[in-house]
Amino acid sequence: MTKEEIKQLFISHYAKMYRVARTILYDEHESKDVVSDIFERLLRGQIVLSPDTAERYLLTSVRNQCIKRLNHNEVKRQFADSYDPDPEDSDEDNRLNEVVEFAKRNLTEQDLRIFHLRFTEGYSYEEIAVMEGISKVAVWKHLSHLLNIIRNNFNSSGK
Repeated sequence: MTKEEIKQLFISHYAKMYRVARTILYDEHESKDVVSDIFERLLRGQIVLSPDTAERYLLTSVRNQCIKRLNHNEVKRQFADSYDPDPEDSDEDNRLNEVVEFAKRNLTEQDLRIFHLRFTEGYSYEEIAVMEGISKVAVWKHLSHLLNIIRNNFNSSGK
């Protein structure tokens, strides 16, 4: 799709998409984020729409993204409610920091980006592949390789 076509979709459908998001999320900022994310994917060329199904697709995408956000927020809330600080957790935090520092020192920039996108940002293999311009298999190979490096280092050194 051209930028002009996306601009026309934005002009035609933004208000309706925002209202749907606002009805589901009850949050102005989150609602704007959801709609913006959908148009961002259009601009990146990840989605191609036909004129006869564009509105239906956009509204369904808003609904699905809102549900995904609600579920994510619920999981975060449940985790925060159930989290009971434990002295042993500081050991886990220290271990995690060791792994992160090891990764920064020993992995390539691309491996670090893929590692961050997968384990910090939570992107799928397919999303990472699109962002990095590589195949899903290549993403899997990178992750498998770097996890083996980290695993071997920390298992062999007795840490």
